[in-house]
Formats: sequence, C-alpha cells, structure tokens
Amino acid sequence: MGAVVKAMTLRTQLVLLQVVIVLAIVLTVGLAAMLMQERQIREASQERMIAVAQSVAQLPTVVDAFDDEDPAAVIQPIAELIRDSSNVAYVVVTDGEGIRFSHPNPDRIGEPVSTDPSVALSGEMYTGTQTGTLGESWRVKVPVFDEDGEVIGQVSVGILESDLRADFLGDITGFLLALGAATVVGVIAATGVARIVRRRIFGLEPEEIRGLLETREATLHGIREGMLALDEEGRVSLCNDSAARLLGLSSPADATGRAASELLDDLTQVIAEADADDDPAQRLVLSGERVLLARAASVQVKGQRVGTVVTLMDRTEIDHALRELAGAQSLTEGLRAQQHEFSNTLHTIGGLIELGEVEAARRVVERAGDGGALNRLDAPTGVQDIELAAILLAKRARARELGIVLTVTDDSRLPAYCGGDDLSIVVGNLLDNALDAAGQGGHVSIALTQEQGRDIRIVVEDDGPGVPIERRGDVFRLGFSTKPGDRQRGYGLTIVARIVERRGGSIDLGPSVTGGARFAVRLPAVQHAGAAR
Repeated sequence: MGAVVKAMTLRTQLVLLQVVIVLAIVLTVGLAAMLMQERQIREASQERMIAVAQSVAQLPTVVDAFDDEDPAAVIQPIAELIRDSSNVAYVVVTDGEGIRFSHPNPDRIGEPVSTDPSVALSGEMYTGTQTGTLGESWRVKVPVFDEDGEVIGQVSVGILESDLRADFLGDITGFLLALGAATVVGVIAATGVARIVRRRIFGLEPEEIRGLLETREATLHGIREGMLALDEEGRVSLCNDSAARLLGLSSPADATGRAASELLDDLTQVIAEADADDDPAQRLVLSGERVLLARAASVQVKGQRVGTVVTLMDRTEIDHALRELAGAQSLTEGLRAQQHEFSNTLHTIGGLIELGEVEAARRVVERAGDGGALNRLDAPTGVQDIELAAILLAKRARARELGIVLTVTDDSRLPAYCGGDDLSIVVGNLLDNALDAAGQGGHVSIALTQEQGRDIRIVVEDDGPGVPIERRGDVFRLGFSTKPGDRQRGYGLTIVARIVERRGGSIDLGPSVTGGARFAVRLPAVQHAGAAR
C-alpha cells in the first residue's frame, strides 16, 4: 500500500484525499438530514393524527351516538368523511369493549379491534406502531368521555407505515440529487485546489521538496560565509550558523524576524545601495571587533523584487594574517638593509686597517655603536614584550621605506605580557594611522609606559596635517577617512576604539606638539600566565 501511495503524484494524492473528505462530509450530512426528514415527517403525521382523533372524540354527535340503538349508522359516515379530508389511513371508533363503530372496511364494523385498546380505555393517549387489519401503521388512540367524564370508548387514527415511507422517499429523491450535485462540485473544486497547490510549489513532488530542503539546510549551515535573507520589509527571514556567529548571536533563531538595523547598523547602508541600483553592493562593516565584508543583492522573481540576500565574510583573520605577513616582510627587508650596512662598515674598517689608518678605523667602530637599530627595542630599553617589540621593529622598517622617522621614546617602559593580544592590535593600528598621516619626510613617535603596575599608557604622535576639532568625533566612526580613493578605509581606529571600550579604558585625540595628531590611550593591564615566567 505504501508503495502505491509513493507512486502517486502529489496532485493525485491531494485530489483523492479531498474527494474522500468531500464524500465523508456529504454522506454524514446526507444521513443526518435524512434522519431529520424522517423524524419531521413522523412528528408531523403524529400531530395531525392526534388532532383528528381528539376532534372526533370530542364531537357531540359522535358522543351522543353511543346511546343509539345503532351507533355505527351515525358514526361511520362521520368517520369516513373525516378520514378522507384528513388524509389518514383510517378513523376507527369503538365502544368500551373495543367493538368497532367505524372502519374503512364496513364489513369490519361490529367486530372487536385487532390491537389492545386498554391504554385508551384507561383514559390515557397511546402513540406507536402496531399491525392491524390494514397492515403496519403509525397510530394514535385517544379515549372518548361522556358528560360525566367516564370513558365510554376510544378513537384510533392511523397512517400506514408504507405511506410514510412513500412520503419520505418522495422527499428524499430531490435531496439525494442535491447531495450528488454537491459531491460533483466538491470533486471539481478538489481538482482545482490540487492544481493551484501544485502551481504554488512549482510542480515539485514531496521527494523533490525534501531533497531541496535537505540540500538547502546542508548548504546554509555548512558554508563558512554568513548568509542573511531579508523580506520586502527588511526583516530577516533566514539566517545560517555562520551569520549568527559573525553577528555575535547565540543561534540563528535570534535573528529571524528582526530588522537588519537591529542586528548591525551598517547593514542598512549596503542593503539600500543594492536596492537603489538593482546591482550587488559591498561594504566593510564592523560587528563588535570583527571586520566583515558585506555583499547585498536584491532578489527578484518574475521581474518583481521579493527581498534581499546579504552575505558576510570575515575579514578579521585575513587582515590579521596580511598584517603579520607585511610585518615579517618589513622585518626581513630591515635585516637585509642592516646586513648591507654592516657589510659596508666592515669593508670600510678592513680598508682602513690595510692602509694603516688604525685611528680612523677606531672612529668608524665608535660611530657604528653596538649594532644598529635592532637592540633599541630589547630588554634594556624597557620594552620587554617580544611580540610588541617585533611589531615596533616591523613598523620601523616600514617607516624607513616610506622615508619616515619612527621613534620609540627613551622613557618607554613595559614589562612582558602586561597588555595581552589587544595591546599589539592597538599599537599596530595607531602606528599605521600615524605613518599614513605623516607621509614621506615626516616623523612619528610612540611612548609606552605603565602606571605603577596598573594601567598601560600609549601615546602616538605624528607631524602630519592633524585632525580638525570639528572632525575629531568622526575619526573613530567606521568608514571615516581623510584620504582620497575608492577603497574603503577607516576601520583601524574603529577597532581600537571598540577594544578600548571593551577593556574599560579611554582614548583621547588632540593636537601634537609637532603640529599633527596625538592619540593617548589608557588600557588596563591584564594578568597573563606568562607573566610568572
């Protein structure tokens, strides 16, 4: 049976199911209606028979005829006249012994009745079905009282059951035709509904829908990129696991039904750009301290826009890897440059010794100092964090390539492991911003100190154009940049501001003594397991 059901198309199954429902409803309603019709016919017949019987039993002529020598001569014509006019099967009047005074068959007059007359003769009315000389009938028996209130006889009025069935079948024929027409209309409507449902699901069968759903779920929750689907009103109708993770939500269900602006303010801009141009739009956005690349594209079905799809890609890890690679390359180039410098110094010293200029060679050695710039950031200078020292070396090498002087102040003092990974991110972004502002021939300085083993203070100054007072509140806003170009900028300082806010620190922007910008950051120190080493 299951194999037969699976072999049927969805349209066939829907039609058959609805036909069964229609038939069940029609049959149930029809049966109930027929029972009600039969009851109404019987009740109407009973009321008519009671009225006829009581009118005959109370008719003075009939009551007075009971004292005549031949009561039937008076009662029989009256009973037959009433029977014909009342459309009943019989009107039988009997005395107190059950002897008939009237009957549709005159030959039966004078004979006792064929059914028990005791109920009516006891003064009560009887209603029920009995079988008499005329056959099975639905009858009513009422007593006949004299002037003193004594029971002197009975009146029995009945309708043959065959006549009741004939009346019922006569009425039910039209009703059955109506039920048949309703069934045909229901089947036609069921076929139309199945066709509409089939069209709404694009003609797919249940197995195909299930396969598509399983594939969609596996795809949505398996891809690394985040995906959001928004309806025409800009509310999220679909969110995968990666999108929930990138947006800092505990589960995709937390995003469903919410407006895009509630999840991330910057999403509304990229969605608006995509909707305005009907072309995909992309923009860098910040979710917490994550740098995300958001791409938005409007979705159209049959030329009508039905929503927007937004994909989110995490740029944080990529940018971090690129910064580390750039730092390593800068450090390598700095070491190569120092190697050439040391080689030239050694060649100079060797040539002077061969020429016998020992004093001149000694002066060259004194000018060379103790080995160049690398040892300016080791433990004796006060910066003992290895990772931070490596970042400063890499930034110094990059500054040298750009023609900028990068100076670490002599009073810089930082123990190892005091700032955690956040310190490296803050310092790197501040120095990148300062180097871009200073430009070729400029000067950048950084001071790193710790206040009595508690807060870390970072001060970065440059001699660039600076930041006007009216724009200082915008530099920490995502996307703000004073540099020209189509490439989106301005998220480095935004990340710094969010890290400082998360750590409970502070950041101040003001003018530098050299005319540029001065960033002063206070960052609470952290306790790290490596501090005990």
